[in-house]
Amino acid sequence: MDFLGIGAGEILLILIVALIIWGPNKLPRIARTLGSVTRQLRKATSDFTTAITREVELEEKTKTPPDAGKPPEKTEPKPTAEKLDKKPGADEQ
Repeated sequence: MDFLGIGAGEILLILIVALIIWGPNKLPRIARTLGSVTRQLRKATSDFTTAITREVELEEKTKTPPDAGKPPEKTEPKPTAEKLDKKPGADEQ
């Protein structure tokens, strides 16, 4: 068992020290408080993540392409087979 880089023996030692310092009567209340704080932090981070994700998705939906406001570019017509076969200066003779 490895929790945040702490092994089972180290967790047991921390629990024994906490039991000696605060006593058996206060440990359940401390554990409940820690659990409540952990739950509130998880809910807050989840809500924050959801809000950010929703805003990013909304921004992507409303984003216009970079060339949407520009007029279409003029392109030269593709040369036809007749123009390809003619050599420059052949018309002048």
